[in-house]
Amino acid sequence: MDFNESVTKINLARSFSAECQAGARYQFVSKMALADDQKFLSDTMKTLAKNEMAHAKLFYDYIVEKGSAKNIGIEAGFPFETAELKFSLKNEAENEFAEAKNIYPTFAKVAEDEGFLDISKSFLMVARVEETHHKMLAYLHKLYKSHTMYKRQKPEKWKCSNCGYVEIAKESYKHCPLCHLPEGYVIIDLEHIDETDELEN
Repeated sequence: MDFNESVTKINLARSFSAECQAGARYQFVSKMALADDQKFLSDTMKTLAKNEMAHAKLFYDYIVEKGSAKNIGIEAGFPFETAELKFSLKNEAENEFAEAKNIYPTFAKVAEDEGFLDISKSFLMVARVEETHHKMLAYLHKLYKSHTMYKRQKPEKWKCSNCGYVEIAKESYKHCPLCHLPEGYVIIDLEHIDETDELEN
């Protein structure tokens, strides 16, 4: 199929726009987290923003390499939601879930049907990343909303992201005993999130 006549071209343009907007929103959330003395959360959101911009670049490159259109008209709904940290984390987790489970798998199927197997594969790989983002954001929302960012039922390792000091306890230290930076610099383990955690309201 001619790429310039394809639905895949439109889906790539929609995806590029969505990923750029997600990258911008995550920068906004990062600033909100920093204003709340949540340095690790702020840095995490910056990393997710970087991921989203990498996805945007991938989609952009496909359009430029395969197409000839200088302007692409697209129509799609994009989220504009409450700018409050706990709600932003929840909303972004839901957005990531939709991309991972619905939007990008659908776009992948369209691309496959139209004969763009490389693009189809990329959509599916991005969907896997977005699923990871969903789990991270849902978990962070749960912790932030319940005021348990730095509290656990069982002892856990708490490591300062600045100096590397480590303690094992049910709660993190309020200020690092070594470098004296506040609790918000402590690293939260996002690699072992409980798969059964549900996104709470």
